[in-house]
Amino acid sequence: MTESQLVIDEIFDPSRKNFFLIAGPCAIEGKNMAFAIAEHIKNLTQKMGIPYVFKGSYKKANRSRLDSFTGIGDEKALAILSQIRASFNIPVTTDIHTEEEASIAAKHVDILQIPAFLCRQTDLLVAAAKTGKVVNVKKGQFMSAEAMKHAQNKITESGNSRILLTERGTTFGYQDLVVDFRSIPQMQALEATVVLDCTHSLQRPNQSAGVTGGQPQLIETIARAGVAVGVDGLFIECHPNPSQAKSDGANMLPLEKLEPLLQRLVEIRKAITV
Repeated sequence: MTESQLVIDEIFDPSRKNFFLIAGPCAIEGKNMAFAIAEHIKNLTQKMGIPYVFKGSYKKANRSRLDSFTGIGDEKALAILSQIRASFNIPVTTDIHTEEEASIAAKHVDILQIPAFLCRQTDLLVAAAKTGKVVNVKKGQFMSAEAMKHAQNKITESGNSRILLTERGTTFGYQDLVVDFRSIPQMQALEATVVLDCTHSLQRPNQSAGVTGGQPQLIETIARAGVAVGVDGLFIECHPNPSQAKSDGANMLPLEKLEPLLQRLVEIRKAITV
């Protein structure tokens, strides 16, 4: 069994000692940047005993404006994900948007991520389930935690029990999201492995300029609270220079801040498991 397969097994192991981490850039912008991020985070997480999954979108389909960055090319970006998977022996994940994309992306990644706006798309969920890959469904900004049982059931009834459910905030007015931390135990009560998206939960959508804003100064607040209430995994998008990122720079964590953040979160995890 490979190291990346062991990480996937550990994610679903209820006796796991630590939270797991899904982290990487919002989008694949190029090989050098993606490899540098993957290597940096693997070194950190290996040292701290945190199971790690690299995340990078090979395509950005949900954009505010027509001229927004959507990717460097599907084949090129997917090839980079495959290379990261092989070079660092870590599982990788990317998001998909259509049934056709499920089978294409499944050749390159270990976890297929379903975007929050698409969490009720039956054909997409079934297609992802049938690849046999782990399926991570982000809870819609418009949905209750309990309602995620329907997305979960679509996947299990399609023959796949390896499911993650991700909390990523709930719409609060036109330009804000809030995290209801009750959703973590509520989704865990569905016998699901639950992730907290610490960066997208801080987005400020629907800005007049057509570029989503964010509140990255609150990433640690969200992450600390999530670990304190016992979330299984954390999702944190990070970048060496968020201000220069081609997608979601307004709510990504500067890469240099990840190590001290993880150190503090590991201490919280230890405190709640004593």
